[in-house]
Amino acid sequence: MRSVGQAWLVLELTGSGLALGGTVALQFTPMLLAGPCGGVIADRVDKRRLVTITQSVSGLLALALGILTVTGVVQLWMVYLLAFLLGLVSLADMPARQAFVIEMVGANDVANAVSLNSVLTNAARIVGPATAGILIATIGTGPCFLANAASYIAVVAAFVAMDPDELRRAKPVQRKRGQLREGLRYVWSRPDLRAPILLMAVVGALAYNFSVVLPLMVKVVFHAGAGELGILYSVMGAGAVAGGLVIAARSRATHTMLTWSALCLGVALVATALAPGLGTELGVMVLVGVASTAFIATANTLLQLGSSEEMRGRVMALFMMVFLGTTPIGGPLIGWLAERFGPREALLVGAVATLVAGTAALIRLRHVRAVGDEQDLSEPVRKAELAEAIRSS
Repeated sequence: MRSVGQAWLVLELTGSGLALGGTVALQFTPMLLAGPCGGVIADRVDKRRLVTITQSVSGLLALALGILTVTGVVQLWMVYLLAFLLGLVSLADMPARQAFVIEMVGANDVANAVSLNSVLTNAARIVGPATAGILIATIGTGPCFLANAASYIAVVAAFVAMDPDELRRAKPVQRKRGQLREGLRYVWSRPDLRAPILLMAVVGALAYNFSVVLPLMVKVVFHAGAGELGILYSVMGAGAVAGGLVIAARSRATHTMLTWSALCLGVALVATALAPGLGTELGVMVLVGVASTAFIATANTLLQLGSSEEMRGRVMALFMMVFLGTTPIGGPLIGWLAERFGPREALLVGAVATLVAGTAALIRLRHVRAVGDEQDLSEPVRKAELAEAIRSS
């Protein structure tokens, strides 16, 4: 609801695709500039306690935006400021939250947990955007932000209610110099970690700009309103639920699955850009949701299983940096392209980039198999599963 409400609020205030991209860019600039620092923080402290604090602050920021909008005093610079502050909070929140998954369920079940988390998140995205569209069309955008603020109460209560003794908590890493560089060297020296990070960097920067391009597609291309935008997000969420369930049913993630899911996402995005009407667009967005969730969940699982316990926070911070932190680069670029050439052309740029990156990854994977070094990609995952099995027994 917040995502749809914020996008529509900026369009109401400015009518500009570039301003829409700028809002998204401000929100994710902290992740771009200092993403690995958030991972260092996550590795040093108790992740459950850290996420409880960051989620509480996020709720207060949502409440502030809701009050400003409902009272009618909101201005574009206020939206910019609150988006940037949310980005600062997310700097520590996102890597801690991602790395916390394996502490809850262990290595054997992390693939299922990541996928089911995607299912739940996207199930909420089915209801949330549709509800936001109805609220915007009837009583305005402010209630979207107030509902978002209220939702954090349940989130914080859930973290507080957890029993710490039942968690598989990683030992906090002691503070020392050079931990940021250490994390970067660790990821670059590992082909099984480097490949998903590089692939996600391209797709995250140029393809995952839905909050910029979809409102423009609805308003400019299909001449529709907020209600239709909400439905568009909802059907994408429905597809994402289906994709998450498919991935959750599999016993393990593989680099082959990651590569093909990227290629499928690229094809689906091409179809999205070329859809002749809103009805066709709704059908294609289901496929985008399926491929998108399969790609993200597989990359997430490979990184969690492949990284060591003391490095997991920094690895997941890099993942979030290339996934969301590249948005300040891609968001304004896609927004400018949409204004200059049209929303369809902007979508095609992301689609082509995804297809090129997926093809390069497929060629690399086949080369690895040809020279007999495939164990370089799969061995760390098998070791993580074996270690968890030993600990459980």
